[in-house]
Order: sequence, then C-alpha cells, then structure tokens
Amino acid sequence: MWQLEPRPNTSVFWTAITPVLAVLATMVAGGLLFAFLGDGPFALEKGIKAIRVIFYDPLTQPYTRSQLFVKGAPLILIAIGLSLGFRAGIWNIGAEGQFIMGAVAGGAAGLAVYPVEAFWVLPLMAICGALGGFLWAMIPALLKIRFGANEILVSLMLVYVATNFLGGMVIGPMQNPEGLGFPESRSFQQYPSASNPEIIAGTGIHYGVLLMFATVIVAYILLNRHILGFQIRLTGQSPRAARFAGVNPNVLIAVVLGISGALAGLAGLFEVTGPAGKLTTNFPVGYGFTAIIVAFLGRLNPIGIFLAGLVLALTYIGGETAQYVLRVPAATISVFQGMLLFFLLAFDVLSGYRVRRIRKERV
Repeated sequence: MWQLEPRPNTSVFWTAITPVLAVLATMVAGGLLFAFLGDGPFALEKGIKAIRVIFYDPLTQPYTRSQLFVKGAPLILIAIGLSLGFRAGIWNIGAEGQFIMGAVAGGAAGLAVYPVEAFWVLPLMAICGALGGFLWAMIPALLKIRFGANEILVSLMLVYVATNFLGGMVIGPMQNPEGLGFPESRSFQQYPSASNPEIIAGTGIHYGVLLMFATVIVAYILLNRHILGFQIRLTGQSPRAARFAGVNPNVLIAVVLGISGALAGLAGLFEVTGPAGKLTTNFPVGYGFTAIIVAFLGRLNPIGIFLAGLVLALTYIGGETAQYVLRVPAATISVFQGMLLFFLLAFDVLSGYRVRRIRKERV
C-alpha cells in the first residue's frame, strides 16, 4: 500500500526538477495522443513525428529560433508582472484584459496623431499602453483595498469587459475609414512612426523583445536586492510578520497589481504594433492566461520565467507548424498547454509530499 506523507520541509530537488519532468511528460503524453488518433500500423510513427515537429523542428531553423523570443516576449513580460503578485499572495488572473487595454490605449494614442511622422510617436504609445494596463489593473486593486473584493473574480470578469470594449472600438472610433467596413483599426505597420519594426532584419525581433530582456534583469534585481522585493517575499511567506515589519498591505496590493498591469499593457502595445499589426476582434490570443502557466512553470523566478516562456513559445510555433504538416486543428496548442499545466501540478505534489510504502500487518 502506498500513501503520500508530508515532508518536514519543501524539497529543493523536487521543486527544481518538477518543471523539467512536466515538460518531458507533456512530450510523451502528446506523442501518445497523436498515436492513438492515428490509424493502422503507422499510428506510433505519427506520434513520434508529432513530438519532433512541435518540440524539435522549430529549434533547427535560424528564423524559428529567433521567433521563440518574439513569441515568448509577451508571455515573459506578463508572467513576470504576475509573479510579483503571486509571490505576495495577490492573484491577478485578468492579465489578458490588461493586455487588451494596453493595446487599445496605446493604439488609440498612435491613431490620434495619425499621420504625424515623428520619433516620439512610438514612445508616446508605449507610455499610454502601460498606463492603459495599469489603470485596468487598478480596478481590482482599489476594490480589494476599499471593499475587500476578491481580486481573482474581479480581474477575471474584467477580461470580458475589455474584450467587448475592444470590439466596440474597432467598429467605432478606431475603425479604419479605408477598411471597407471590416472591424479593424488602421495597420500600424503602414504607419512608420507607430510601427514596431524589426531590429535585426529577418529575425522578427523588435523593441518588445529588448524590453523583455531588460525586465527579466530588473525583476531579478528587484526581488533579490531591493526592499520592495523583500516586502513581496515576506508578505507571501507570512502576512502577519510583514505587517509587524511595517509593510502596508494596501500599498503593496496597489504596487504589485499596478506593475503587473503596466507590463501586460506594454506587452499588448508591442504586440499590436509589431507581429499583430493592427487591432481586430481576434487580437486577444490568450497570452494573459498562458502567462499564468509560464509564471508557475518558471517557479515565480525571473530567470525561470524566461526559460518557461521560451518553452511555451515553442508550443505555439510547433503547434502552428503541426497544423500544416500533420493536419491537426489549432486547438492542438491549447491541448499541449493544458497537459503541461496538469503535469506541473501533478508532479508539484512531490515537492511537499513523499511517496511512502506502508506494509499491512498480518492478523
């Protein structure tokens, strides 16, 4: 007979190895899934091919390797913002809404000065994008501070408000007057001052990728060398001790949610002015929700989040390739991400518990 026995202390080894095991288990389970979907004697071969197409082939081409950073940048930016709150026990689940509002606010700023050609247009849009995400995150923050509202529910419900707000903007004030009535804004890529161009030709790498690298470094320093990082970690470990140490919980709620919202807003702005190119009703792609997986897969550590973001970006790129090579539906990406989260949570049990065999006594 086997049972789970609580460990006296959290296992450092299992905490570190769990994300790796979750990725490996996802690869194996995904391959078996494709094998079961196949017919005849080539079913197993199809499963092996699926693993290769999704997890290996994107790493063999220079362009797809650079695309890992492009796809991973918004995930990593959002996940780092979320991790600050998660470490403090503040659960912002609505980063998708902040991502959308950052894109809308920043895009609106650029379209408001169209067709002005000046160096300050994109920086202005970035400021407005960060502000849009920040203000959207302040709604659950203020409701939690003033009325004790649950930030999980409030931030999540605001995602649907943001999605409908985006729909109203692209068929209203922000609709392209030359777009033949389609629900979309002007193309930012055709407005040079408002576009987020490639920095290195042929790679797709843009300013948002540079911001991502800078954010990883700053977040690492913040959490390990700054008083705010100490307050965040202390609050997450012991809220009572944090209050005795002089930490104002209301201020901390506003700060971490504000930073989280601003980073999500910037991610939205650089996405809409770069890879997406314009605002449409299809602009929300779930980055805000996927970033939650990235944050936990990276153990709420900036370096870990960076690596986890690249892994999730690999599933996006590999999943898109699999749609053409293996003729699988677009939902394949979501299936792999769901399996990754499942295995992460499953293996994570071993960090706090160990499996012990109990022998039954014979009567």
